[in-house]
Amino acid sequence: MIDTSMETRPDAACRRELVDEAATAALGRQFADALQGGGLVVYLHGELGAGKTSFARALLGALGVGERIKSPTYSLVEGYQAEARAAWHLDLYRIADPGELEWLGLDALADPTALVLVEWPERGRGALPAPDVRIDLAYAGTGRQAVLHPLTARGQHVLARLG
Repeated sequence: MIDTSMETRPDAACRRELVDEAATAALGRQFADALQGGGLVVYLHGELGAGKTSFARALLGALGVGERIKSPTYSLVEGYQAEARAAWHLDLYRIADPGELEWLGLDALADPTALVLVEWPERGRGALPAPDVRIDLAYAGTGRQAVLHPLTARGQHVLARLG
């Protein structure tokens, strides 16, 4: 069961300036290192083009996903094996109502050892597992900014390892 009792504290947030896509990919790889084999639910927020999919691809690649890491924009969900655990990447941009998710058979998302990355999670409200970490990606000048918020003790441990 995911601990959702911890609220986001502003002082616990981790901010990163991302000057380009390579910096976003580097953050994804660093995040993968910080996971240390545990499961995690990560909500990715941001406008179109803010770097959500770039972050997810880098993270999954760093976890050893050897196959092509596709954007789930049209399929809505892509599943992978990452370091001997299930990894799920969802893009809910095209979802109009959270009830539509029941047709996807997302029961596997409740596995506490799985890594779950969700783009546009607000569109699946009530149908998704609670997040351990929320990542807000936003435009900042010619680059981007990432603000990572721990929402559970598990998320706090990962962000503490991230530094």
